[in-house]
Amino acid sequence: MKKPNIAILGATGVVGREILKITDELKLPYENIKFLSSARSAGQEIEFQGNKHTVEECTPESFEGVDIVMASAGGGTSVKFAPEAVKRGAVFIDNSSAFRMDEDVPLVIAGVNDEDLRRHKGIIANPNCSTSQLMLVLKPLHEKAKIKRLIVSTYQSVSGAGIAAINELRDDTAANLAGKPFTNQCFKKPISFNVIPQIDVFCENGYTKEEMKVDLETKKILHLDAATPISCTAVRVPVYVGHSEAVDIEFEGVNGEMTPEIAREILKNAFGVEVIDNPDNFEYPTTRDAAGVDPVFAGRIRKCNAFDNGISLWCVADNLRIGAALNTVRIAQKVIEMQLWGNLAAAHK
Repeated sequence: MKKPNIAILGATGVVGREILKITDELKLPYENIKFLSSARSAGQEIEFQGNKHTVEECTPESFEGVDIVMASAGGGTSVKFAPEAVKRGAVFIDNSSAFRMDEDVPLVIAGVNDEDLRRHKGIIANPNCSTSQLMLVLKPLHEKAKIKRLIVSTYQSVSGAGIAAINELRDDTAANLAGKPFTNQCFKKPISFNVIPQIDVFCENGYTKEEMKVDLETKKILHLDAATPISCTAVRVPVYVGHSEAVDIEFEGVNGEMTPEIAREILKNAFGVEVIDNPDNFEYPTTRDAAGVDPVFAGRIRKCNAFDNGISLWCVADNLRIGAALNTVRIAQKVIEMQLWGNLAAAHK
């Protein structure tokens, strides 16, 4: 089988470097690879699979001869360069929010809604990090007993806001411990020893954009009715890596009642999910369990007392991997396996 030429856009960023690592770990097949960035980062050297590569400044011409682009460089950059890549016959896998709710752009979690990839027209969107881990848990449960209502509270690490936020947690914590003043720049409130109930800006309905992403992206990925009630509260916590979610799900019960025992068994056999659920021995997932590894960990699976046919659970994942880089590379894998690049990609333009 012919191998694609690949480009990684945003290669010097936190997620971009994680994409490099996972591309190597998953042995993604490719003929040639190039690394692209803004003018500010261009010229840096990246070592990849034993070879040194010079990072190039991204221009429209950078995509000549490229078959698949894995992009994590921000929404503005994606809006600018995605059409240029598609125009030249490339499949553009985008990690920003720029195209997620575009009707013509499939929003995909590999292993959850792979068939949606077949309708791509050159651009494929990678969901929000908190949505990504949630979908791997919800999809197999939804297949058993259709979701009727969903309530999610997310506890998100600072790495979701980039390297500056990681540094702010470190520096704010050091200043706090030393009794010195510190002026926060990334967050609206101090992040050290604190919990901030705001991620992104507030919308007119009182929810933040981050919270609305969970609502709208869940419906798009699982093909839920637009009227399905979903509520999310997104919170920033002083953790470097790993998002946690408390999830309450009410089911239609089309195939009978959803019990904790049934849910536990379904998730034990689900793609990308690992169950840690023995509270009597204090066994349940934490962010330290998830950091640096691929599974979404699920635990605290119990009957939801607020719903007649519902369960409550806790899930944790490395947001830089499953929430961003891992799914991006997995999508590229699927595009290659399903032969949705090259001539077919060009035909989709």
